[in-house]
Amino acid sequence: MGILSSMWTGVSGLQAQGEGLSVVADNIANSNTTGFKASRAEFEDIMSRNLKGIDGGNQLGRGVRIGAINPILLQGNIDHTDRGTDLAINGDGYFQVKGSEGVSYTRDGSFTFDKTGYLVTNSGQRVQGYQADEKGKIENRIGDVKFPKALVNASATKDINLELNLDSRAVADAKVFNPNDPYKTSDFATAVEIYDSQGAKHVMNLFFNKGIDRTWTYRGMVDGKEVEAQPNEDGTIPEMAQVTEGKVSFTEDGKLFNQEVISQAFNFKGGAKQGQEIKISFGDAIATGGKGEGTKQYGKDSDVIRWNQDGYSAGTVTNLSFNDEGVLTASYTNGQVLDLGQILLAKFENPEALFKQGGNSFKQSRDSGEPSLGAARMSGRGSIMAKSLERSTVDIASEFVTMITNQRAFQANAKTVSTSDELLSEVIQMKR
Repeated sequence: MGILSSMWTGVSGLQAQGEGLSVVADNIANSNTTGFKASRAEFEDIMSRNLKGIDGGNQLGRGVRIGAINPILLQGNIDHTDRGTDLAINGDGYFQVKGSEGVSYTRDGSFTFDKTGYLVTNSGQRVQGYQADEKGKIENRIGDVKFPKALVNASATKDINLELNLDSRAVADAKVFNPNDPYKTSDFATAVEIYDSQGAKHVMNLFFNKGIDRTWTYRGMVDGKEVEAQPNEDGTIPEMAQVTEGKVSFTEDGKLFNQEVISQAFNFKGGAKQGQEIKISFGDAIATGGKGEGTKQYGKDSDVIRWNQDGYSAGTVTNLSFNDEGVLTASYTNGQVLDLGQILLAKFENPEALFKQGGNSFKQSRDSGEPSLGAARMSGRGSIMAKSLERSTVDIASEFVTMITNQRAFQANAKTVSTSDELLSEVIQMKR
């Protein structure tokens, strides 16, 4: 019985070392697989036979077996690529993807946009992420990351913000404004761009005239051919038509005290919405609870410090890019830059227990725990690097050393089996 036991013990060694070689072979085969994590075979002995009961010691081993095959979750080298949809995770996170077999996870970020506009893996699974609203604000809605529509809708101007200096040295009521000769009959003039409801751009010229008590009157005028304007006495269309009028006033130390709108008539032609409302703000007026910041009245030449407005024309996509938070941003021909979504990352308490399902993807298992979903650079999920891919963690030199070790162990176990066979042969010869 002892000779037969030693033979089966040797057989267990052959089986275990053979399976260990399979792990090494799998590692070497995937040495160039994107995002692959090398695995290691963990050996354990088989329960021994007790020679003297439960007193301890004096136990005869029964062989060896593979106890576990654990992935070595090291960070792989990150190589730069030239494709904008290649993404690499620098950290412990996993991309969440969804396909016909449900939700799975991967470290392979070699994504592309398919013919329907979805960001997908090489096997066609759709990459999951946070969605953005029409204004480019990222929301906590999870869904498929999709290529934006080719044409972004136009948006009418709703707000104009101006920060000026109006020269306090100008003489009050020195000039009487004449809409037919606005430049010569105003104390200061500037221009801003505005957009109607159809995204058509118009230039609005603002003319300022100083009045008494540090109050300035402004008038906004556009090309008379662009709006529904009252014709001149001779029936001709005026060269410039007034679309807005208001007043701004200042304190004795030049701060913005109050601003008010007297009239507005933004009625652009071409089928645009009539009565378009545009709020013109010159700053944080004291009369409405502000601190007087923004437009000032100081003793220096009138000038525009800065201005902005929120309208834009329709535009098409010119460029797409990801940042280190995994936010997909699109640039449009109209100058708009909008966030379209944010790549989702998942982190597991026990990622070694994830179930491999092939195609560089994993399934959640009972032992892996529930995924912690969120954005990159949050809660230890790692950061996302655009135009990059994570390489395999396989070290060929180490794998060859392990291969040699397993090979020698296999040969030694084979020798154990052959020696046991020789002893059995001797026993059989005794009968003869």
